Amino acid sequence: MWVIKANKIFLPVLLISVGVYACFDFGDTYTKLPPGPWRAILKLDPERSQLQSARHETRVSDNISFDEVTEGDLPFNFEVIYKDKENFYIEISNAGERIILDQITFNKDRATNKDTVFIEFPPYDSYFKVIFEDNILEGFWYVPSRGNYQIHFIAKHGQDYRFTTLKKPPIIDLTGKWEITFGVDDTIPVPAIGYFKQDGNHLTGTFQTETGDYRYLEGTVQANKMYLSCFDGSHAYLFEALIREDESLSGVFRSGIHYVTSWNGKRNEDFNLRDPDSITTMRAEEFNFSFPDDQGILVSLHDPVYENRPKVIQLMGTWCPNCLDETRFLLDYFSKSNSDIALIALAFERHTNPDMALAAISRYKEEMQIDYPILYAGSSDKTEASLQLPMLNEVVSFPTLIFLDRNNQVQRIHTGFAGPATPGYPALKAELEETLQNLENH
Repeated sequence: MWVIKANKIFLPVLLISVGVYACFDFGDTYTKLPPGPWRAILKLDPERSQLQSARHETRVSDNISFDEVTEGDLPFNFEVIYKDKENFYIEISNAGERIILDQITFNKDRATNKDTVFIEFPPYDSYFKVIFEDNILEGFWYVPSRGNYQIHFIAKHGQDYRFTTLKKPPIIDLTGKWEITFGVDDTIPVPAIGYFKQDGNHLTGTFQTETGDYRYLEGTVQANKMYLSCFDGSHAYLFEALIREDESLSGVFRSGIHYVTSWNGKRNEDFNLRDPDSITTMRAEEFNFSFPDDQGILVSLHDPVYENRPKVIQLMGTWCPNCLDETRFLLDYFSKSNSDIALIALAFERHTNPDMALAAISRYKEEMQIDYPILYAGSSDKTEASLQLPMLNEVVSFPTLIFLDRNNQVQRIHTGFAGPATPGYPALKAELEETLQNLENH
């Protein structure tokens, strides 16, 4: 089961039975993993070759020093919860988000004769393979769609803090809206908005860019330093920053072991990003495509089933959490309306093998209970994706929504998706619902 609870909104889920194939007796109260809180670490820095390559690619500055630097350790918290003596699930917490996992398999590792645990993350096609011993889980997080991509993982039972147990008085309260620049040492810096909420040492928030948001971040402020992290089965984000004397921020951002860059920020309640309706544009009169669905059947806008119907085209990927947020919005809207709008998703996948990409799409459809077509449109590389849709100026973001009227004329293109982790989500949701209603009525 893949459940996300956010901001007191309980979203529809697909129930999947727990796959537990062995029984290890640890006492009368539980039979597998110890219940209660766990503190997990993804170790980003030990992968020195990838990290140095990422630093070279982004030209991140290394001259920012922290007395309590994380050394690339990305912390997150989860809880093991038993439904009865035999059956349990894992609940990962990131600020206002709860992710419930119950596709958990126990086996015996023949090489080590130790208990091996597989924890799957549908619908993102990633998983943990870890050894359980002495109340510690240790192994790797694997992302098959990225090739041989794995990050060292350690989790200890009974620890409920995230970054530190320290309680150093913060020098300022970071609550508010911040003007952020990622990649300050890069050729093309990326603007963003930071939304932070601080309660003593506890810090939550997110970063919103023109292509989406960085999910539910949680961390701490210690004296003149701030730390935030998020792990959701697709993205592993780690932020740390120095709070300077002028109350500006200067820090480093890591995404997994493949990306690291510098960033800075200053408080600015008036700062805004570009209009998401102005970023992706048409450079041809007609929007059209022909791509296979997960069964290999070619689908085109000119197929008879779509004749004289308004249409919404979603550019997405099964690996993309912002796309998942948008997909949940679309599923919720169409479940409540008797709409004639045709919804078609174009999936741009990380798997280089087409068969593996199609399998990922099929799993995604099953997990999310999707009854509309998801077509395999090619690689998630945005340059290659742009070649698949040459009528657009470029593919800027996954997700992107394209609204077409009954005559296949593009009425609106909305780039990115500011999801429920952002304060602007309720307004965006209402705005997109109005667009869908207008599309239906004209």
